Amino acid sequence: MATLALQASHLCKRYGELSAVEDVSFQVRHGEILGLLGPNGAGKTTTINMVLGILQPSAGSVEIEGIDIARHRSRAMAHTNFAAVYATMPGNLTVHQNLRFFGLLYNVAGLNARIETLLAELDLAHLRNTRSGVLSSGEQTRLALAKALLNEPRLLLLDEPTASLDPSAADLIRGRIRAMAATGRCGILWTSHNMYEVQETCHRVLFVSRGRILLEGDPKALPQQHGAATLEELFIRLAREPLAQPGPAS
Repeated sequence: MATLALQASHLCKRYGELSAVEDVSFQVRHGEILGLLGPNGAGKTTTINMVLGILQPSAGSVEIEGIDIARHRSRAMAHTNFAAVYATMPGNLTVHQNLRFFGLLYNVAGLNARIETLLAELDLAHLRNTRSGVLSSGEQTRLALAKALLNEPRLLLLDEPTASLDPSAADLIRGRIRAMAATGRCGILWTSHNMYEVQETCHRVLFVSRGRILLEGDPKALPQQHGAATLEELFIRLAREPLAQPGPAS
């Protein structure tokens, strides 16, 4: 197994004179949940899309499990998966049909057993024959996560994975993701605007604004280190003054 699930080096994405991401470098280790934080338009989704190979960087490189995605994207993506509230599943297929369809695409060994495990773990078994287009937003989110876990990825990208969930369902998802990271076989990149969730879930965070990394560290320790009472207070300060890095507390 490679030392790192993900190595992003000096990523840039420019659209003419607009710089969406500028010289962003970070790593995700196996067993780690890394939070990617920042206001809307900070460059988080652009960064994720470059990691997935959906967008080609203007400069920089991405390696997944030591594989350069610019040269061997199919090999790298075999170790990767993704879930987001805006990436909905085909609505005319049932929950089970969706999982079977994607499982066949991913060439998942023992697919039927894998589907049954995920249906049980994510409380979807009673919805197996329900078309995904009529599921609630929370149920669709759980289905998207089940799809993302089908191939037991070494790198999992989660863009606002609990945004549409009630507190109980969100807690279920966080617990499932923490357990997955605890196996040490997967690295997870997680974006969220819920600072409580970030503190409870992530081992390390990156604050980004205007396409640049402003701050990095332990989400439980960062507020005190930078003179803020909470992570949310620190987030608001960075979002409102995105070009000024806060100094340490006096």
